[in-house]
Amino acid sequence: MATHVVEVNFDGLVGPTHNYAGLSWGNVASKSNVNAVSNPKEAALQGLAKMKKLADRGYVQAVLPPHERPHMATLRALGFTGSDRQVLDKVAQTDPAILAAVSSASAMWTANAATVSPSADTSDHRVHFTPANLSAKFHRSIEHRVTGRALKAIFTDESYFAHHPALPSVSHFGDEGAANHTRLCAGYGEPGVELFVYGQVAFNENAPAPVKYPARQTLEASQAIARLHGLGDGHAVFAQQNPAAIDAGVFHNDVIAVGNGNCLFYHELAFLDEQKVLSDIRARLARTELQPVRVSASEVPIEDAVASYLFNSQLLNTPDGMLLAVPGECREVTSVSRYLDSLLQQNGPITAVEVFDVKQSMRNGGGPACLRLRVVLSDEERRAINQGVVLTDALYERLTAWVNAHYRDELSQQDLADPMLLDEVRKALDELTGILGLGSIYDFQL
Repeated sequence: MATHVVEVNFDGLVGPTHNYAGLSWGNVASKSNVNAVSNPKEAALQGLAKMKKLADRGYVQAVLPPHERPHMATLRALGFTGSDRQVLDKVAQTDPAILAAVSSASAMWTANAATVSPSADTSDHRVHFTPANLSAKFHRSIEHRVTGRALKAIFTDESYFAHHPALPSVSHFGDEGAANHTRLCAGYGEPGVELFVYGQVAFNENAPAPVKYPARQTLEASQAIARLHGLGDGHAVFAQQNPAAIDAGVFHNDVIAVGNGNCLFYHELAFLDEQKVLSDIRARLARTELQPVRVSASEVPIEDAVASYLFNSQLLNTPDGMLLAVPGECREVTSVSRYLDSLLQQNGPITAVEVFDVKQSMRNGGGPACLRLRVVLSDEERRAINQGVVLTDALYERLTAWVNAHYRDELSQQDLADPMLLDEVRKALDELTGILGLGSIYDFQL
């Protein structure tokens, strides 16, 4: 009997310190909203509403926890001493930029949490996880340890799941996780092609590279993950992102391309050598034909793609084709809205478009696709995970009540030094690990 396999979306719960510090150079939305007042409660509820909406449509939905912020362990490692209150006061007075960095709620964008390879692709037929080192940005480089603990607390059974530590945290092996990785296949349970997209070749100074903004993913990092996950040549394609796209604000591949099943939805400026990428995928894709959906610059200028996050959408299977779950901003940009209307008339693989409101996330540079980590699991593998993180009606109601009880309606940069905020965060997260059944995963709990 054929094994039933589904793709589970693990969405990040937006953390209580969701704020607009503009920490991400190269992310246009992040920089354009710097120092605006955020609404952590609204952000978390928007994220939960997106999860619930998809769960109600029959998709298997789960959650990943936010991280402790401000991260006191990092501040102490940087030489700040005294009580928590004294440390916060010192860093706020002398290094407010560091305080902003260790207070970021960026772990909400779980597309960057890790790279995941399903058991159908790997040599040992286990699901493999490698947390992303996120070494390009200090505020994100401190995430991978807790991310690794959370993943191990959810995917505990070593007979089904393999966990690797993050790659060395140096620029040569800069790794941004699933934001630069997508999988194409005939069916989720079939052997697939894992597309790794990189921005530069670290050990070749003469290779093409962006000029204005940094390339956050290296070829060397992508190759290392493919080796760790036991992916043979037949399961991996390495493609260079167009340096011009990175310089236009496309800091991750998931801002300009998204794949699902046998469909690759992408902008014509996504890849440095578009035809080679398509050819390499076709040569490895078994039991199905690749269905590329190419958006030209004349239809959607790259600036509009970045502004709307058209490609940072979720591409999901339905009984009648594929659903493109887009952020509301896609209907506010004329060229993108017009394109979406025409897309539905093309009789292609994408047959439906649905709008999701994730404005709080979008203002910091993350659309619907940023908020989820895709994990392909068989029924047997699904039974082996920690069931406490799987979204049900009861868990949704409990998490909504949890957010309403613990989150602030407004948060400014000045509020990050408030010791009461740290107390609020720790109390909330301690309760959350109990709700989700994760055990002790945070530094303050250990």
